[in-house]
Amino acid sequence: MKRIAVVGAGTMGNGIAHVFAQQGTQVTLVDVDQRQLDKAMATIRGNMDRQVKKQTLTEADRDAALGRIQPATALDAAAAAELVIEAASEATALKLDLFRRLDTIAAPGVILATNTSSISITLIAAQTKRPDRVIGMHFMNPVPMMQLVEVIRGVATSDATAGAVMETARALGKTPVEVHDYPGFVANRVLMPMINEAVFCVMEGVATPEAVDTVMKLGMNHPLGPLALADLIGLDVCLAILEVLHRGLGDDKYRPCPLLKNMVAAGRLGRKSGRGFYDYGK
Repeated sequence: MKRIAVVGAGTMGNGIAHVFAQQGTQVTLVDVDQRQLDKAMATIRGNMDRQVKKQTLTEADRDAALGRIQPATALDAAAAAELVIEAASEATALKLDLFRRLDTIAAPGVILATNTSSISITLIAAQTKRPDRVIGMHFMNPVPMMQLVEVIRGVATSDATAGAVMETARALGKTPVEVHDYPGFVANRVLMPMINEAVFCVMEGVATPEAVDTVMKLGMNHPLGPLALADLIGLDVCLAILEVLHRGLGDDKYRPCPLLKNMVAAGRLGRKSGRGFYDYGK
């Protein structure tokens, strides 16, 4: 695919744009907020600058990759794309509205993918007239570094669509894993209960966040403790995923910890707000 569109210029969107542009694809990066687009381009440049310093990318290749990314504030800019990847906020109503609109903008044969980490692909696909060409393409954060792409098939997703997305992920140097459409898929169905239980440990006074993370890093050989990881993902995103799991599977083992709810209500969302289980203000 020579031209793609990424809708949403947040953490995941700018990471997806980064890897496609570096691989040689023309990327239209769409966001309604020009300031978010400016921030995304600065982030991509900064990340590529680090690659240059590490000698994993040349200055010429960096400049060429940056030149392949075209920011846009209008969703219509996705009209020329051969693949559209939605990476907007993890909010069901927003994603459903975007797919209804994208279905009228993108050419009939174009695959519409979503980077959702928990919302039903089947529900999203039902908003379109091309449910066979709608699929989940769930990248991991940070996108330029993480190898996995969770490829999620909805009820109507065709073999051809799944095959094309699997091959596209491999062309990026990623490892795609195909899964089916259940709440949380695989990655977050396994990860989020662990994070939630770590939050319960803090709320119940079992241990401090530092102690919980140290146990998991040194005892379980995790590169990052669950609470530091939650801060990286965003506590609001963790809460949203747990609510999808709780509602979709109907099991109280997915009930979000009250401390997590309170932290989100207080605006302590992790790295992006400057404070979560750890203080990033310094």
